[in-house]
Order: sequence, then structure tokens, then C-alpha cells
Amino acid sequence: MLDINLLRVEKGGNPEIVKESQRRRFKSVELVDEIIALDNEWRAVKFELDQANKESNAISKEVGIIKKAKGDAAELMEKSKSQKVLIAEIEEREAEVIKARDAKLGTIGNLVHDSVPISQDEANNAVVKESGTPRIMGTPGSEKLYNHVDLVNMLGIVDLEAGAAVAGSRGYYLIGEGVLLNQALINYGLQFAYKRGYSPVQTPFFMNKEIMGECAQLSQFDDELYKVTGEGEDKYLIATSEQTLCAMHRKTWFEKQDLPKKYVGYSTCFRKEVGSHGRDTLGIFRIHQFEKIEQFVVCSPEGNESWELMEEMLDNAEAFYQGLDLPYHVINIVSGELNDAAAKKYDLEAWFPASKTHRELVSCSNCTDFQSRRLDVRIRTAKAAGTDTTKAFVHMLNSTLTATERTLCCVLENYQTPEGVRVPPVLQPFMMGIDFIPFRKMFDAKGKLVDVPQTNYRPAEKTEAAHVTESIKWTSSGFNFGAGINGIAPSEKEEQPSHLLAVADSNLL
Repeated sequence: MLDINLLRVEKGGNPEIVKESQRRRFKSVELVDEIIALDNEWRAVKFELDQANKESNAISKEVGIIKKAKGDAAELMEKSKSQKVLIAEIEEREAEVIKARDAKLGTIGNLVHDSVPISQDEANNAVVKESGTPRIMGTPGSEKLYNHVDLVNMLGIVDLEAGAAVAGSRGYYLIGEGVLLNQALINYGLQFAYKRGYSPVQTPFFMNKEIMGECAQLSQFDDELYKVTGEGEDKYLIATSEQTLCAMHRKTWFEKQDLPKKYVGYSTCFRKEVGSHGRDTLGIFRIHQFEKIEQFVVCSPEGNESWELMEEMLDNAEAFYQGLDLPYHVINIVSGELNDAAAKKYDLEAWFPASKTHRELVSCSNCTDFQSRRLDVRIRTAKAAGTDTTKAFVHMLNSTLTATERTLCCVLENYQTPEGVRVPPVLQPFMMGIDFIPFRKMFDAKGKLVDVPQTNYRPAEKTEAAHVTESIKWTSSGFNFGAGINGIAPSEKEEQPSHLLAVADSNLL
């Protein structure tokens, strides 16, 4: 929420700044005038209330004097009762005006930063950085590339049919190396951010309605959030750990030396994705349940600190995807596509070669003090050389590091070979040294998915860093474990006990 004082000229505000931001967002400028009118109405009602309270206090004082003198104060006491009724009526009017004013103020977005491209068309998003060489399909001599939807089926690492039957549209099961790849991305992301000074936090998966309302836009409740009913107050499943990280310091006051706070949040996220029908809805790219690693920073509002930290968070995201060796570009999002909280937003879009397009993997936003004002998260800052302090609101920033299932899709498209998919080197230490996953299915001449003939299998290859030596053998149904895991060597007729997978390598933890 914006500071109402931005609209109060007598408080040093300038309504034209807010109006210009509304123009940049292609939102109603008249709304600003409506809020100013309601604020003026509130001040008139507040003055009326102050006068009524003043009169009530005078009556009470006079009643006390008369009673002390043993006089008859009955008439004045009746007047006092009437005055209290009047005060209650004025207080009710004041509450109604405040509610109406703040409801309209809550629909005004954050002030758009001057560096944001002004447009309502996302085709005008400005490309500010590019990295890597995109793999191009369809050039003479190039191999056939499969999209991520085909690849998860060919590898046998996702069961979409069973997922949809059990959980409904866009439900899924990750299976086999799909689980390992997803966990590898989670662990790599947490380790990556931790080494860069970000403290890991595993947040709650749901929030009380009141607190969610302080973190989310009203439109999100209908279009994005799942409601959970049960014992006590209704709750909402989180769409991102940004929401729970925002609320973690709700009603907190920081000293200047306590900031910045840098967090890397880990959570499962849940989104309805209303309105996304037909847009990347196949496979596991746009799903209702997914894991995400999120950067989140709380910092001082002074100077350019939050803008410098925004660039740092973007640098972190870039380094993460450079480590995965995924081609990408960074775009500066146009003003008309910004969410209400963001003063500026970068998206990192990685290249999907089979789909022949860039797709969003990262969203990095500076929300300045827009979120912290509603959450009442403040910092004590010196007013002058003396000891007096002001109570300013902190700045909050958020940036995806990885939404792991979506990143997994990008990895599959970029690392595919004619026989299967290579595992990025940075993920292999988190996968027991597995560096290659073979195709278990193939498309026949009629486009039907069938088993790959056993003779066509390329055996799994291990890196020297593998913790399990000569222990994993690929089969058409997945992988099993042989000698070398915890010293156990099952017979050829016995299947490896499934619980050993959990202890096969500590890097999975």
C-alpha cells in the first residue's frame, strides 16, 4: 500500500507523482482524485469528532464541579449522554470513510521506477542482457529435438496419466530420476544461495486469511490461491514463499545495523492458474503444485540500497543458470504488466530449443516499502545529528532462484541427445554421480509411444565423483541398484529394497 501522505500537499506530498505512476500503469488517474476527496472528507469528519470530544470533556468537567459543590447536575448529565451518542455516530461515520478511502488506496500500485519501459504491450519488454548460445532446431544437419512434454514421457520420469486421475487437471507424479533431478535442483539452489550469504528458510505452506490479505493482491484470492477449510479460521495455500517470508517479520521494528536480512526460502507452492488454459498447460511446466527456491531481502529504505540489492539478486539468478549452462536473456518488464507491489521487475527467460522460444524461469522485483507498510515492518533511522529518530518502513525485494519443475523442463530440452538426456555437471554431485538418463520410450512411425528395444540402450555413465561405483543399472522400467550400496548385493532374482534408495548417498538429504 502507498503512503497516504504522498497525496497530502500540506504533508509534503505531490499527488501528481502518483497520477503519473498510474498513467504509466495504464490505470485510472481519476482514482487518485477520488482518494484525495475521501481523505478530505475524513479530515472534516475527524475535525467534527475532535470538536464533539472536546465538548464532551467540557461537559464532564462541569458536571464534576457541580457535583463537588453538592449541586444538581442532572440536566448536564443527560446532555453528556446525548453527546456520547453523537460521538459514537461520528466515529461510525469516520470508520466508514477510512474504510472507503483505504480500499481505494489499496488498489493503487507502487510508484513505477523511471527505468521501467512505458508500454501496455509485453512485446515491448526491453531485453537488457543475454547469455549463452541458443541451440537451434530445424537448421540443415541439426538433430531432431523433442519438447519437454515428450521428453518426460520418453524418459519415464513423470506419470501424467495417473497424476491427472488422482489429482485432476495438471496433476502429476515425479518418478525415478525425475525425483532425483528435482531434488538435485532444490539442493543445488539452496547450497548456491547459502554460499552467497542467504540464510535458508523452510516456510509454512499455508497462511491465515487476514495475514495473506496483507501480502497478496485481491485478484490473487480468486485467480491464484487455494482455500483450505477445517479447524479454526480458513487458510490459504501459498503461491510462493515470498508471501510467508514477507509475513515472517510482520509488525517488526529493525535497527539499522540489523539490515539487510537475506533469505533463501524453500517451499512447495500451489496455484490455481486461472486464465492460463492453453498456455504451456501440458507436461509439468505450468502446474498447480511445484517446488520453488526464492530469494528474499529486507533492507533499509535509505539511498539506493534496495536498487543495488535488486541487481545483486538478479546477478545471483544469472549465475545460477550460467552454472546450469542454460542460454537465457533478461528483460525489463513494461509498466503495464507490473503487479501492484513491484516498482520494477526483471524476468529471466531461458531458451527452450524444441519449443523455439524463451520462457520465464525467474521474476525479480523491488517492492520498495509497498508491502512493508501494510505488514507494519519498520526501521528506526536517525532524523538528525541528535538522538531523535524517525520510523520508516523497510524495503522488501523478491526473486525466484528456481521453480524446480519448470527449470527441469528447460534442462531436459537443452541437454537431450538422440539416446537420452545428459545431467548437468553441477547437479551430478546431488544425484549420486548419475550423468546420463536414457530414453525408455520412443515414438513409432505412427507417433505412438512404445518401449525402446533393449539393444538400443546406452549404458549409464558415471563421473569420477560418483559415490556409488558400478551400482546403477538401467532397465526399461527404471533403474535398480547392484553391489556397492552399503555393501549389499541382491541376487539377480531379488529386487533391491526400496528403502535403500534413501540412504544411498547423503547428498540427497
